[in-house]
Amino acid sequence: MGEAARITGVLFDPKKAFADIAAKPSWILPVILSIVVGLAFIYIFTSRVGWDRYFHTIAETNSRMQQMDATQRETVIQGQVRFGPIFGYVFGVIGPALMALIVGGVILLMAKIGGASLKFKQTFAIAAWASLPRVISGILALIVMFTKNPEDFTLQNPLPFFNAGGFLEPPPNSGKFIYALATSFDLFTIWVILLLAVGISAGARKMPFSKAVLLVATPWLIWVLVASGFAGLFG
Repeated sequence: MGEAARITGVLFDPKKAFADIAAKPSWILPVILSIVVGLAFIYIFTSRVGWDRYFHTIAETNSRMQQMDATQRETVIQGQVRFGPIFGYVFGVIGPALMALIVGGVILLMAKIGGASLKFKQTFAIAAWASLPRVISGILALIVMFTKNPEDFTLQNPLPFFNAGGFLEPPPNSGKFIYALATSFDLFTIWVILLLAVGISAGARKMPFSKAVLLVATPWLIWVLVASGFAGLFG
């Protein structure tokens, strides 16, 4: 399969596409697509919504920030405003490949635990291609930014109609732990998990899809609980 055919294959015929990806691993195209959409997102967010509004909103619900006096709090916020876009652009460039490396390593470990004989170059490629739903969600988030009032756009949950967090009010009107947990269960994340499972199953050949889902979902659930707990304690 060509690279363009792999894109449509991952989205509409993932079993065939991931069997091809596992046989001949590649990762450059999905990473480039993720970088382009990520940089576009940061640019539009910076110019249309603004980091100043974002960090002031975060400070209003952060207990440590509220313990500071007004001058200290504003100094910290202005530092965040200055470095926020820099971090955003840097992560926009290195983030897709870095995340594919991390996810590829984790699913390689889980695949080994499950008895699958996969190589890292295979799981790295599987992780890169399985991130394509994130490209779609990024494009949708760009559309929302253009069509929505900037004051109503929330960076923590740019697509609330695709996750359980859309049924909750953002903190402080709801608990930070519950809100972070709810926003983690979104359709695009579930799509990515299922694609990763298809990739493991197709690459290992003899592994049932249901077992592959369990191997992928377990570390993700652990991560979600830890991240949500951190948000509840320190967010």
